[in-house]
Amino acid sequence: MKTYMAKPADIDRKWYVIDATGQTLGRLSSEVASILRGKHKPTYTPHVDTGDFVIVINASKIQLTGKKLMDKKFRYHTGYVGGLKEIDYDTLLKRKPEKAIEAAVKGMLPHNRLGRAMFKKLKVYRGNEHPHQAQKPEVRELRG
Repeated sequence: MKTYMAKPADIDRKWYVIDATGQTLGRLSSEVASILRGKHKPTYTPHVDTGDFVIVINASKIQLTGKKLMDKKFRYHTGYVGGLKEIDYDTLLKRKPEKAIEAAVKGMLPHNRLGRAMFKKLKVYRGNEHPHQAQKPEVRELRG
């Protein structure tokens, strides 16, 4: 019996909508990263992008457990000398809740060109509306 290797031309991609209301950031991110990689499919191949598109709505209603809102820091660099900035997640979730989800998912994907291609299939929106109705996305419930 031969091992199946997916080819980029043979992959059919679906669109999924995930509601982040009341979800924990880490659990939501690991599920989204798994869908983006394609691990939920029987045709999963590690070196091929077999994943699906994911739309995350209600990003502003995500939750963090424990004291992470004040203790956990989001770091970014402006590009200038000495430009390392740091804000806590409480401020980040008020200003740009999409960034918190994107950063968590990006850290769970491969750190190479394959991971960058997978990350482009993630769409995160603060509210309940998204402009992807034409793709006929399926609502996906998270495990657990």
